[in-house]
Order: sequence, then structure tokens, then C-alpha cells
Amino acid sequence: MKPTLLVLAAGIGSRYGGLKQIDPVGPAGQIIIDYSIYDAIRGGFGKVVFVIRKDIEQQFRECIGSRFESKIRTEYVFQELDALPPGFKVPEGRQKPWGTGHAVLVAKNAVKEPFSVINADDFYGRSGYELLGRELAKAKPRTPDEYFMVGFELKNTLSEHGHVARGVCQTNSSGHLVEVVERTNIVKTSDGAKFTDEKGQEIWLKGDEIASMNMWGFTPSLFGYLEEQFIEFLKANTGNIKAEFFIPTVVSKLIKSCSAEVKVLPSKDQWFGVTYKEDKPVVVESIRKLIKSGVYPEKL
Repeated sequence: MKPTLLVLAAGIGSRYGGLKQIDPVGPAGQIIIDYSIYDAIRGGFGKVVFVIRKDIEQQFRECIGSRFESKIRTEYVFQELDALPPGFKVPEGRQKPWGTGHAVLVAKNAVKEPFSVINADDFYGRSGYELLGRELAKAKPRTPDEYFMVGFELKNTLSEHGHVARGVCQTNSSGHLVEVVERTNIVKTSDGAKFTDEKGQEIWLKGDEIASMNMWGFTPSLFGYLEEQFIEFLKANTGNIKAEFFIPTVVSKLIKSCSAEVKVLPSKDQWFGVTYKEDKPVVVESIRKLIKSGVYPEKL
């Protein structure tokens, strides 16, 4: 059974100020997601499911989904604020999305096979899809559940133009994830990186630490855990209209309870994202070099 690629794209319209303003980064007008789907197909994925908002459905299908519907089986699911378990309702004043954990949960009825999760506007490189495609194709039910995370070298995820937040990972001797610690204000340095902790102290990093960039591999057993933890989250945050339910939080709880193990799949590829407007020329030039070296064709 070929795995599915689950693409988190519900926030894409608001971040870009309209889908038609998504900037091309490839020579033939390709956007980042074009390269993600191209890499997923050659990595062995057989279906893509986009998590979007209902209000951007038509525009998303026309501008983005139509690019892939002839190449790979394509489906859409909707992340809406009122997609809640029975007995819960949207708190007054809540406008913020429920988070990446909720975005995955709404795909429960569309995904029945092992699947990978990615962000729509992140460029992950070829190897992550190959690694996940290989592992997910042979994934079988087991206890504890085994999931996967593509880990990037921290230095390959930093911006030249300002600070970023990254999940810095700790692994054990068998290469399994122990925890993900969110670090903010990470900046690139000449010999690695550094971040400022909550006390204002600068902490230096080597740059070869493993960073989580929200590229995961799961089996459908995750949906049961998501349902349980989302109910717990809603009960614990009844008065917090900005709280979000994140995938790393769910995974950390599963690891601590010994319900699941997460195998880290190291990637040497460069991760790209347009965190700052100055990042775009770097992305464009990097993709140009990948095309020149034969990793991608000029026209996908």
C-alpha cells in the first residue's frame, strides 16, 4: 500500500494575503509545493490530501490543486473552528486555528494508510520523501506504535536575515526521539548558531543539532491518540482562546507514556522557507542550483 502525503495548507491564504499572491520560486513559475509533490511522487507516495479551509476551497483547487490532480490521486479536507468533538463548541472570541494536531485530526476519514505530514509552504528536499516513503511502505501495526520524523541539521534550516524558532531534538542511542525542545530567537553565526533563553542568556549551538521541521510519518493509529488528546486539550484550555494543539506536543506525550516510539530519519538536505522577504532570492537561487545539478527538471 502506497503511503499518503498529508499537506497542511489551511493557513496558506491568510499568510500570503490571497492564494494568487503565492510567489513562484522555480524558473517555470513553480511554487514550493510543486517541488514537494514532485518529490513525494518519486518517493513512492500514492495520494495527496490537502488540509484547507472551506472559504479558500475554490481558489485553492484552481490555483494549486489543479496542478496535481492529473498526476496523483488528490483529495481535500477542511480544518474549521467548529470541527470539534461532541459536547464542545467554539469559545466566544476564538479566531485562531486549533493548531497542527487538529489539522491532522480532521483528515481521519480521508487517510486509511500510513501517511506523512508536511507544511504546504516549506521546501524539504528530495531525501526526506524517499526516507519516509520507504519506511511507511513497510510500516505494520505494532506495540508500541512506531512513527517517524525527518530530522534536519539545524544549520541547514536557518535564515541569513533574522532569528527563527526551531524544535531542537534529543535522540537516544538507537536513533529514536526522546524529546523536542522549542527554541526561539535562534540566529545563524559564523561557526554554528545561538539562541536567547527565557532569562535573556545567550546559548551557543554547534549547528549539527537535529531540528524538527514538521515532517512526520505516522500510521492511522495516530488518529485515536489525537482524538483523546484533543479532548484533554479542550478541557484544559476552556478559557484560553489562543491555545493551540500541536503535533510535537502529542508526540512527546506518546513517547513519555511509552505508547509510541519515533524513529528519527536524518536528512542532509537544505530546508527552505520564506520567513523573511529577503529569504526568497536565496530560495530561488538554491532551486536554480538544484536544477543545474540535475536534482529537478526545469519543468516538473
